Amino acid sequence: MAAGAAVGAWVLVLSLWGAVVGAQNITARIGEPLVLKCKGAPKKPPQQLEWKLNTGRTEAWKVLSPQGGPWDSVARVLPNSSLFLPAVGIQDEGIFRCRAMNRNGKETKSNYRVRVYQIPGKPEIIDPASELTAGVPNKVVEGSTRSRNRSCEQEGSGRVGTCVSEGSYPAGTLSWHLDGKPLVPNEKGVSVKEQTRRHSETGLFTLQSELMVTPARGGAAHLTFSCSFIPGLPRRRALHTAPIQSRVWEPVPPEEIQLVVEPEGGAVAPGGTVTLTCDVPAQTSPQIQWMKDGVPLSLPSSPVLILPETGPQDQGTYSCVATHPSHGPQESRAVSISIIEPGEEGPTAGSVGGSGLGTLALVLGILGGLATAALLIGVILWQRRRRRGEERKAPENQEEEEEHAELNQSEEPEAGESGSGGP
Repeated sequence: MAAGAAVGAWVLVLSLWGAVVGAQNITARIGEPLVLKCKGAPKKPPQQLEWKLNTGRTEAWKVLSPQGGPWDSVARVLPNSSLFLPAVGIQDEGIFRCRAMNRNGKETKSNYRVRVYQIPGKPEIIDPASELTAGVPNKVVEGSTRSRNRSCEQEGSGRVGTCVSEGSYPAGTLSWHLDGKPLVPNEKGVSVKEQTRRHSETGLFTLQSELMVTPARGGAAHLTFSCSFIPGLPRRRALHTAPIQSRVWEPVPPEEIQLVVEPEGGAVAPGGTVTLTCDVPAQTSPQIQWMKDGVPLSLPSSPVLILPETGPQDQGTYSCVATHPSHGPQESRAVSISIIEPGEEGPTAGSVGGSGLGTLALVLGILGGLATAALLIGVILWQRRRRRGEERKAPENQEEEEEHAELNQSEEPEAGESGSGGP
């Protein structure tokens, strides 16, 4: 039994494959009538022919003949042997075959592969952006793209708009154009978020394509966008939306934010209070994120951070990050907070980045030590040279003294002789 069922299944698959390969492709618009001719069949009775259908309405082949009645108003055989479908639908897609015998007893076959289509209305761009910000990354807005209340929030966010096409079959595709040239998703500064839905009753498709663009700085002051629908069947020209134009705004670079610490220098006695203030020169209040040792703190957005009753756990390097919608995140310089015991000297008032000053002091100390060592070595060498010079001069002085002594001795006898030889 199992082997016979498997053989039957393969026979059915091969027959379907043969029908598809040799079939003539027919396209019909949904809701319109369709007539398929049975080639080689007699135009008038008596006729020997049969139609076989394998579509979305059937689980296997459905057989129709001139002698049989209509098939639930879906299809019927006309007197001239043609098959008539009064209004084709999505379920009528499939294979249609006719086998007929002419007057001479010759058998002929006709194979058709039927596909249906529906052209939607002209697409449109909803929630178009009137202004884009140059250099600002894309922002994908979640939720219904048909909401009209979000237009103010989306201004300048990089979101151009959402292209919508309703009522197509097959689904087809949507594409965007900038100044008449196609935009390629995932290229630099271009991102597209697509969504496809199918109606549960009609089977028709609704397409949505949300475009996000980051204009380059120093580019054009105005950009023109449009969207096109390309049908899946049949091959026809694309349907285009009306173009929209967005102004490009060049943001002014923000001023540097300052982090002010109280007490100055960030040195505090155990149990004292430290106040950190993130000074942001902006007209609107940005989001403030506090950082300690490079790690974000789980705190609500606030320009002021107070550390009451400080202890060793509060020591570290603090900074603040201000995020503005039109500029992105901006981080302040770091400030070191240290705990000092009574009698100890803390960091210099207003010190920023205490670790950097400590490194500088260490370098200066090393350089001073090297200079002192060089001075001592120079003194020692100078003293050694001086001693060697004195040792060389000592023998010369001794020889001179001996010569003077000999001269003195020779002069004394001469003086005595001269004295004895007097009158």
